[in-house]
Amino acid sequence: MKLKNKRVVITGASSGLGRELAILCAARGAHIIMLARSITKMKTLKDEIEQLGGRAVYESLDITDAEQVHLTFQAILEKFKRIDLLINCAGVGYFLPLTETNTEEIEQMIAVNVRGLIYCTREAAQAMEAQKCGSIVMIASLAGIITTPKSVVYGATKHAVIGFANGVRMELEKAGVHVTVVNPGPIRTPFMNNADPTGTYRKRVDRFMLDPRRTAERILHAVNTNKRTLNLPWYMGIGSKLYQIVPSVFERVCGPFYE
Repeated sequence: MKLKNKRVVITGASSGLGRELAILCAARGAHIIMLARSITKMKTLKDEIEQLGGRAVYESLDITDAEQVHLTFQAILEKFKRIDLLINCAGVGYFLPLTETNTEEIEQMIAVNVRGLIYCTREAAQAMEAQKCGSIVMIASLAGIITTPKSVVYGATKHAVIGFANGVRMELEKAGVHVTVVNPGPIRTPFMNNADPTGTYRKRVDRFMLDPRRTAERILHAVNTNKRTLNLPWYMGIGSKLYQIVPSVFERVCGPFYE
């Protein structure tokens, strides 16, 4: 999909990877509709995009509220008439052992990473089916392929995203709607500050952390080429295949690294 003059909806657009995607999509001529909770951050980003010659609007949205999601997407369609690309980038994580993860943290990860993503995808999918075209990007995680210690609940939500995406892809294929699943490793964004406030997990994975701008570029290339799945970094994709072949060896060797 070429992005010039396309209507691109991005959840979690106020910071991190979502912010980088908004800037890059706008630079390629897309009209950006940013969705997130922080109005202040989105207004700042809108101003930045417009100073660079891009086009952007924003709406405050709690994606865990199904009714609010429905009304927001209806307003988007009323104003822009179509949605060409949805990038589900909103997410939350807490990198803790299961026994140290409280109920509120579990509920929040499930609500944002799974339910919110499904609500947004449902709204966009209905519009795209009527249009007979469109693309949907699901930002999952390598944790959804290989779940490691201290990310078991987060990984479970991303397993759900991958399974959901694979099924939705088959449902929407005949309507000309493409679905791309992105499975990144840790990205150097503010997400990590909330997910790992002590910094212990980050220290373990710091040398493997991805650059957000480069990651956003790879994602847009995947959209442009209608790629089904994008694993980042590429060598972690090889690791996932090894895990499927010899899981006990992988767990014995790599498990202690994350503890």
